[in-house]
Order: sequence, then structure tokens, then C-alpha cells
Amino acid sequence: MKRSGPTRQRLTAVALAALPLLTFPLLGLPQGEWLGFPAGLVYLFGVWGGAIALAAWIAERPGR
Repeated sequence: MKRSGPTRQRLTAVALAALPLLTFPLLGLPQGEWLGFPAGLVYLFGVWGGAIALAAWIAERPGR
């Protein structure tokens, strides 16, 4: 059985941290518009993109 290394643990932590941020109660909080876009969509894609960027940064770190 393969042991989980620190990279896998960090990626799991990113996924578990992003999951509650993408549930309905928090998705329903933003109201109004931001730069002409609905605030809910800006929040949704901001959290989603941030989680992807953080996961990519963790996965691509050299020497770890």
C-alpha cells in the first residue's frame, strides 16, 4: 500500500477546505454586482479558481 506523502496530504487539505466554501449557504451570501457581474458568480468562480491555483502551486513545487 502506498503511503501518502506531504504533497498528497496538502492537496487533500485544499480540497477539504474548498468544499464548505462551495456549498449553498455560502454561495447564497453574496448579493448585488461586482464589476458588472453577479456577486454570486464572482464568488463561485473566485473560490473555484483559487482552489485550482493553490492545488497547482502545491503539486508543481520543485524538490518536495
